[in-house]
Amino acid sequence: MPTFIDQTGRSIILSSVPQRIISIVPSQSELLWDLGLREELIGITKFCIHPHEMFRTVERVGGTKTLDLEKIRKLKPDLIIGNKEENEKDQIEELQREFNVWMSDIFNFEDAFNMIQEVGTILKREQAADQIIDQLKKNIPEIKNIFNHRRVVYFIWNKPYMLAGGNTFINHVLNYTGLINAAEHLQRYPEVSKEELKEMNADFCFLSSEPFPFKEKHQKEIELFLPGVKTLIVDGEVFSWYGSRLLHLPEYLKKLKKNIA
Repeated sequence: MPTFIDQTGRSIILSSVPQRIISIVPSQSELLWDLGLREELIGITKFCIHPHEMFRTVERVGGTKTLDLEKIRKLKPDLIIGNKEENEKDQIEELQREFNVWMSDIFNFEDAFNMIQEVGTILKREQAADQIIDQLKKNIPEIKNIFNHRRVVYFIWNKPYMLAGGNTFINHVLNYTGLINAAEHLQRYPEVSKEELKEMNADFCFLSSEPFPFKEKHQKEIELFLPGVKTLIVDGEVFSWYGSRLLHLPEYLKKLKKNIA
């Protein structure tokens, strides 16, 4: 029986190719759908909104951090796919005692490529996974350093203000594209005050569309205490989803560059 080691170093042993899969991370649910696993995918979270057909037709098992464990048990999956950052440790450990759980842990593009490759291997969708990876490796270099070292703060939450700091996938995307993350010295997702934001001397404020749904009214509030800093609402899925949605990243960032030139 083949053994697979996930990105946290934990092993799972599969007696056969999984036929009943639950994904508890939006970007990885979309990936499974794009790999052609539409019959095998039996459970997703309420945040797995892309593609719409999947969101509309596949059973939902709660939120990424508020899983309905009883519903998962009733679905009897032979594989659960999660993520170290997006899912709660206690819930994952409970699921691991009963099911095969493969966990990703993503900090950069190479981690994302490895995740796509490994999921394709586990589920016998190697060719489809290779096609996605080949396309990503072809297109992503087109956006390397396109922003010419401008300083940015990337908001993920409102009141308290929270940013994407260092040691995050978002930070990697910003750095790769030539943006300087003004919060990189702060780890993970720090809370910051207005005074701290002013001291960061950013050229841009990116207000992510998720997990907090920033709107124009929030943009105006932030512009009041950060005058002179260009503030934009950006597509958080493109910056933070590390599955097949990365295929949209180059085109989106090229358009974004035109908007902030």
